[in-house]
Amino acid sequence: MRAVRTALRGGLAGRRAQALAIGLVLLATCAASTLAAGLLADANAPFDHAFSAQHGADAILTVNAQRVSATELAATARLAGVTAATGPFAEAIVTATATVPGGPGVVQFQALTLAGRSSPGGPVDDIVLSSGHWPTATGQIVVSRDLADQGPGISLSPGQVIMLTGEPGSPKLTVVGVATSATDTADGWVLPAQITALGPPQAEQMLYRFTSAGSGAAVSADVAAVRRALPAGTVLGAGSWLTVRAQEAQNIAPTVPFLLTFGVIGLGVSVLIVINVVSGAVVAGTRRIGVLKAVGFTPAQVMSVCVLQVAVPAVTGVILGTVIANLLAAPLLGQTSRVFVVSPQSIPPWVDLAVPLAMFALAGIAALVPASRAGRLSAVQAITTGRAPRPSHGYAAHRLLSRVRVLPRPVTIGLAGPFARPGRTLVTFAVILFGAVAVTFGVGLGTSLNRVAADLALPGAGQVQLGLPGQQGPPGQAPPEPPSVVAAQEADMTGALRAQPGTLHYVTESKGQLGVTDMAGTASVTAFGGDASWIGYPLIAGHWYGDGGAIVNTAFLNATGKQVGDSFTLTGDGRSATLTITGEVFRPGNSAVVLTNLSSVAALDPAARTPQWYYVALRPGVNPQGYVNAIRTRLPTGVSQQTSTAGPLLPAISALILILSLLLITVAGLGVLNTAVLMTRERVHDLGVFKAVGMTPGQVIAMVVTTVAATGLIAGMIAVPAGIALHHAILPLMGNAAQTGFPAGIYNVYNPPELVLLALAGLVIAVASALAPASWAAQARAATALRAE
Repeated sequence: MRAVRTALRGGLAGRRAQALAIGLVLLATCAASTLAAGLLADANAPFDHAFSAQHGADAILTVNAQRVSATELAATARLAGVTAATGPFAEAIVTATATVPGGPGVVQFQALTLAGRSSPGGPVDDIVLSSGHWPTATGQIVVSRDLADQGPGISLSPGQVIMLTGEPGSPKLTVVGVATSATDTADGWVLPAQITALGPPQAEQMLYRFTSAGSGAAVSADVAAVRRALPAGTVLGAGSWLTVRAQEAQNIAPTVPFLLTFGVIGLGVSVLIVINVVSGAVVAGTRRIGVLKAVGFTPAQVMSVCVLQVAVPAVTGVILGTVIANLLAAPLLGQTSRVFVVSPQSIPPWVDLAVPLAMFALAGIAALVPASRAGRLSAVQAITTGRAPRPSHGYAAHRLLSRVRVLPRPVTIGLAGPFARPGRTLVTFAVILFGAVAVTFGVGLGTSLNRVAADLALPGAGQVQLGLPGQQGPPGQAPPEPPSVVAAQEADMTGALRAQPGTLHYVTESKGQLGVTDMAGTASVTAFGGDASWIGYPLIAGHWYGDGGAIVNTAFLNATGKQVGDSFTLTGDGRSATLTITGEVFRPGNSAVVLTNLSSVAALDPAARTPQWYYVALRPGVNPQGYVNAIRTRLPTGVSQQTSTAGPLLPAISALILILSLLLITVAGLGVLNTAVLMTRERVHDLGVFKAVGMTPGQVIAMVVTTVAATGLIAGMIAVPAGIALHHAILPLMGNAAQTGFPAGIYNVYNPPELVLLALAGLVIAVASALAPASWAAQARAATALRAE
């Protein structure tokens, strides 16, 4: 055993570059694999993690505070099947406005649920603060994370003030914190005294956890048992954790296809590189194996030395790689947790254990196979085999390329180099191919997501969306002001828009919920009081509607079974209207959306006759915020501005794409670096001879670089169509998860100059990775190279 330890120390000391290469490759591959596996694991179940950690409520019951006593509510906590309960918490539904610094001005919030709680903890529904503190006095509020983060430019943070516009005196609440409830029990939390200050509480919340709540039927049965235990008419409404879970799953689903794609690419690259690096290192040490056998080492001892020389740097690499993966995952998972409105997550422990063990086992197997083969050789065979590839390997390629007079001889020698080790060349080709495919796929997917964000952002460039105070309420709700006041406000707005020099043209927008005869539930109907084709709604298929027509989203088509060209019937206020579907609009989500002309649906929803928003197209060169400020000065009642965004999901996905692409490129580069190092080490005698006969350092660099350059160029050219095909295959999966198709512009994101650059990605990876060993070879003196052989 002492001899093995001595040989191991000598091998590690004499082959520091080899040990460093093994450690770096396993570090990068383990980091990439751990990060991808961790993100994928958390993408599948962030809500479940948060729900368990925060003791989420299986059911949220809203009860009539005037019909039930605290004693009766407390008694429901002892019902069979109830494992925990908390409440009652006084509840109020309010409307509010807030001025967002640097944003679109006044932002309106409709139908906000406020709950009165003295503390964030409890047996059910722990409220997790991400910033600030819990209210300590009236006039303070903690807002939910989804309310606080409305997208770029529209966010609430501690210190900002919210005005409750629908309450007497319009009380103001200062935001003192941002928090998360696993089951969205409220939009904001205040002290119980704050709810009382708004008036006698009409409703209260009760939160329950049940023994069995894994299905809708089980939750419904438990809620029914609570209803029976309370006086008739007490329960005003009930919410299930399964509904929130389904909504979160809908948010998460689009990330799974591309995470799986990067994970598979990363796994493929990792396996290939680890096998190539480790087996190449053992093969490169075959001559030393012969020496060890010559001094009396047994085959088992030889194998132990070979495997341990790989195991030591491999253990270091996988440990450091796991640590780096967790460090990288912290900000990424923090961003995704904000997107999915759950508490911050981390890479699951089983991933931190399974991936490093798998990488280490892979390295051990990759070392054991060639080591056992070398261990069976005699000392003479091992010494002669370990000098370099046999002369017959690549000899024909060298002879053929030597006749190519248009290329310098060092270049032709380099081009013939891959044929000496065809197996290693094939693995290197696959590694570069995977890396270049990841680049092509990542660039295309990133561009597609940027276009998705632009398509979802309404109003677009050169447009603003304005509304009168109090006219942006929930669909179908009667205006809070008398009709005469509303009419006067509309006249003021119209006059201001026409008088403002920057106005190019405008159109009104009204929203409502109407029934559809071929669909359960209602559809969200947006009605425009004129031509709205210029607003910028992207179409997946068909064309903008005309008289008697409408455009609908993918969810509407899926829910009704209709297609573009079919007719459907909207119902409301005892009337109906039949419209023709002229196009499919890009609007993701489970909710059915209909866009049509106001004249087609005005009779179905009286509230739709009152404009809620005004889309205004600005003349070229007009500053949008300056225009809005000018309009505000013209209107005595004020004006609100709205900015639609794609939300925080797309930036989070873009960040994941960038990080994973860079990791895969790094891993691929390390694989090429290892190949170049092995080829240079194996041909150190040839390098000495070349230098002795006058090869310059520049020629040596050219020879070493061209050894992998051709492989990289070919891999890059193949990777472009493969990456595009992968992009076109993954996008529909992401779209299906988001309940939408995509316009053609989301797919057609590659332009000819970009394709040329992407085709060179493999060459860039290969050349950049080979420069370091090429420089080492160029600096080595002829005598040193010959002695090192």
